[in-house]
Amino acid sequence: MHTKYIFVTGGVVSSLGKGIISSSIGRLLQSRGYRITIQKFDPYINIDPGTLNPYEHGECYVTDDGFETDLDLGHYERFTDIHTTRDNSITTGRIYQTVIDRERHGDYLGHTIQVVPHITDEIKRRMLRRLDTEHYDFIITEVGGTIGDIESAPFMEAIRQLRWELGKDAISLHLTYVPYLKAAGELKTKPTQHSVKEMQSMGIQPDILVLRTEHHLSEALLDKVAMFCNVDKDCVVQSEDLPSIYQVPIRMHEQGLDQAILRKVGITDAPEADLSAWEAFLNRMEAAKRHVSVGLVGKYDLQDAYKSIRECLHQAGIYCDCKVDIRFINSEHLTRENVDEQLSSLAGFIICPGFGQRGIEGKVIAAEYGRTHHVPTFGICLGMQMMVIEFARNVLGYADADSAEMASTLHNVIDLMASQKAVTDMGGTMRLGAYACELREGSKVREIYGKTVVRERHRHRYEFNSAYLEAYEAAGMQCVGKNPDSGLVEIVEIPAHPWYIGTQFHPEYSGTVLHPHPLFLSFLKQCLG
Repeated sequence: MHTKYIFVTGGVVSSLGKGIISSSIGRLLQSRGYRITIQKFDPYINIDPGTLNPYEHGECYVTDDGFETDLDLGHYERFTDIHTTRDNSITTGRIYQTVIDRERHGDYLGHTIQVVPHITDEIKRRMLRRLDTEHYDFIITEVGGTIGDIESAPFMEAIRQLRWELGKDAISLHLTYVPYLKAAGELKTKPTQHSVKEMQSMGIQPDILVLRTEHHLSEALLDKVAMFCNVDKDCVVQSEDLPSIYQVPIRMHEQGLDQAILRKVGITDAPEADLSAWEAFLNRMEAAKRHVSVGLVGKYDLQDAYKSIRECLHQAGIYCDCKVDIRFINSEHLTRENVDEQLSSLAGFIICPGFGQRGIEGKVIAAEYGRTHHVPTFGICLGMQMMVIEFARNVLGYADADSAEMASTLHNVIDLMASQKAVTDMGGTMRLGAYACELREGSKVREIYGKTVVRERHRHRYEFNSAYLEAYEAAGMQCVGKNPDSGLVEIVEIPAHPWYIGTQFHPEYSGTVLHPHPLFLSFLKQCLG
């Protein structure tokens, strides 16, 4: 079977959910036995989102091979259980950097470098490059931004060329918004028509339309869109607001989206979809009646800033037969005077990752509260470092204990990694990607994982200062997870506490719908008592 290509674009406005639709398509095709991968092309000029403030672009997701990517890759992995790499995330910055480097090397033999063909050829090469190493039945390519954006024009031209070159092996799926005018009491299709018209002006006729809507669309409205946009009626589906993003694959399947895709690429003998495991997850979600309140102690008051943590909590909650009510606690405003008021009603809380000075004292206060009040406490990356600093200040007696990232003191219990001391560039230079972690026999984390060695993903420059290791262990905080090669401390826990664990790595990057992360499962079980 030739590899089939599905290009997913968006119109009218951004944030329509192209990543969720792409992930849902991937899951539906997998349910029929096809091998898939999903890739994201972002039009911004940054090399990657690693240096972007979370308020700009949400969380930065990290792949196994240590590449900082858009948060949509987290959706891809959570929905499909695939492992993405740096080849699954491309930006305009990477495209131009590659072309300019080749020009400097003389690879273009004196030709004038232009958007067409040089930039578009590089985009096409990237869109097809996964075939260099392994075969996929379907490659789903999501293009960020919206139709008409000046920065997305080269990507649209590359898609136009590929559809012409690949023929029936490539199709276009376009996601648009159907707004509801409350004053008129009407749903309006004109924005969709104009978005499709814009695509047609670029030489691309969408094969399938997915209409994002907050209200159910009538058959008459779907007929109208099909007629005015030159799209088959069975290729116009609606994506209504749903209680959970994990219901989207089933809703798309019920409307025949996967069947329409298969028909458009010429597959007539596809196996039936087996969505039993996914439906079992949804049934369990529907049946869950208990609620548990969990806090996120962080400084970014933005849902997407801690997207993977939120999704891991929700997934683990379903497997614990409960619904997780997440409450954000702004660490910048957390003080000794209000900590009891802010945290006492929670069953447990997570001290979130992050960078920089702002809000860290609130995280230290939260760590102390969790430790002294025996509240389940989970520290991730910077959160783990704040647990270490709090313990040094209040148990070891080092009042000035701090991280070298924040201050230079006599007791930098968190210090810059040796490999980072000569680093000057900010982007892509941290300890990134999956590293092995050896778990101590008899520790709580060894029991939770049920393994001797695990691999988890990192994103940090600073580490636990091993010069203080003996002092910590003698006082009751155990360094129970270490990298077997470097000896770097990856996990700390307090055995005398019901659940007080900090990880230098980001376990939230590894949890998926069908395989929830064991640390989140254990944390929630403890929160439930």
